[in-house]
Amino acid sequence: MYITDRKQLKEFADRAKRFAVLAVDTEFLREKTYWPRLCLIQLATEEESVVVDPFRVKDLSDLAELFVDERIVKLFHAAGQDMELIVHEMGVVPKPVFDTQIAASLLGDMLQIGYGSLVLNECNVKLKKADSFTDWSRRPLTDSQIQYALDDVIYLPRIYRSMKERLEKLGRLSWLDRDFEELSDPERYKVDPYERFKRLKRVNQLTPQQLSAAREVAAWRETQAMKRNIPRKWVVTDEQIVEICKREPRTLDELFMVRGVSNTLKTDDARRVLAACKQGLDAPEDAWPELNKSYKSEPNVDPQVDLLYSLVKVRAKEAGVAFGVLASHADLAKLVRGHYEEVDILKGWRRHLVGEELLALMRGEILLGIEDGVLKVTDRTH
Repeated sequence: MYITDRKQLKEFADRAKRFAVLAVDTEFLREKTYWPRLCLIQLATEEESVVVDPFRVKDLSDLAELFVDERIVKLFHAAGQDMELIVHEMGVVPKPVFDTQIAASLLGDMLQIGYGSLVLNECNVKLKKADSFTDWSRRPLTDSQIQYALDDVIYLPRIYRSMKERLEKLGRLSWLDRDFEELSDPERYKVDPYERFKRLKRVNQLTPQQLSAAREVAAWRETQAMKRNIPRKWVVTDEQIVEICKREPRTLDELFMVRGVSNTLKTDDARRVLAACKQGLDAPEDAWPELNKSYKSEPNVDPQVDLLYSLVKVRAKEAGVAFGVLASHADLAKLVRGHYEEVDILKGWRRHLVGEELLALMRGEILLGIEDGVLKVTDRTH
């Protein structure tokens, strides 16, 4: 069903309230905007599936009510971008949610398994890819495009039932509570412009004082991109921000020495960038920001990380969970450094599965060895 007016949407919402689950997906474009442009909303209950055209249906309040109805579990696959879009467009955070991509990692599938692969594994259905590069903002949509969009939700209720049953048998359903609660945390979707500098390309080339300048300039850019609803790089690029802060300019002439800046920034914007840069450079030293250190390829850490990695790999294989859902290389490096409060592997089910053993290994209470070609864990305390 293709919904093009408020009456149709309200009627569907009334029917959907009778069911315990609601599958959700969206189609959007973001190439020329800061905020994603919502182009379609796909929804499915146990009995029907619909596509909502937000270009025709301007009032989505009936849908927003469904999203916050805590009697209904909202099903997603790779929920992050869909949730962000719903929060921005409707001002609500769907709750409770169930993400089949996350759940699959506890059932032996790879971390971040694609939807097509999951449908093939769970339903023995191979999805068509002919419309995967559709411009969803164009109208009218063909029947093939609409069916392609619906395919993204019609299998989710069936997959959810199967996954839930298996997770319950394994005693793992509650393991997902924390992950799904975090997806529904409103704080997750708030934008802090003053944190954006940490994600600048090559930002690690800057000194602490230059980082202070980068924080101010990147925050100005983020605010402007949001206000104008254009991509960040259309305001000023990451590379230009880093080069500006390296030069520590005090005049417009010095600012314009960075390649392309005089063409990218109008004079008024250039003055604002210069002011932001100077504000950061002149900030007191105790206000300069610090970057989290990279945890890659450090001689003093890598051998210990490799040892921990071996244990995690063994326990992940035994438990039938994807390695990445337990820990990353960065997590293990933090553990080696003693930053225990920063790693998920020492929280909840992950701590029970392998976290305690990792701490014991670091204390020398257990040993790893190879016996008959198989890695073996030996308890030294007994």
